[in-house]
Amino acid sequence: MIELVSRDRCVSCDICVKVCPTQVFDPGLDGVPVIARQEDCQTCFMCEAYCPADALYVAPDADHPVQVEESALIAAGKLGKYRASLGWGTGRVSTAQQDDSYRILALSERLAPKKAAAASHPSAPA
Repeated sequence: MIELVSRDRCVSCDICVKVCPTQVFDPGLDGVPVIARQEDCQTCFMCEAYCPADALYVAPDADHPVQVEESALIAAGKLGKYRASLGWGTGRVSTAQQDDSYRILALSERLAPKKAAAASHPSAPA
């Protein structure tokens, strides 16, 4: 669940407001987005992934809010950690090559022509 928007790191781009599928954020009057509907957060990490300033922290617990201290998150390297683990951002290396889930798509593409052929030529009834 979204727990923190760092006022010190936020660059007022409103990307988090735009990418949130459940519209958890409202644009802030001072440019810093406000967590307006925390209970609607689906813990999808989209806001944290797209934040160019690593100013957001999404806690993995999706059931209820947890208390966090920004200084403790920074000291533990957790502020923006999800984005870093994806390899997104200047000076980071993409981790997409380490993810083998693409193999599932390749397999389904190889099987699709076989399924289509089988559907167009059903076997004779027994």
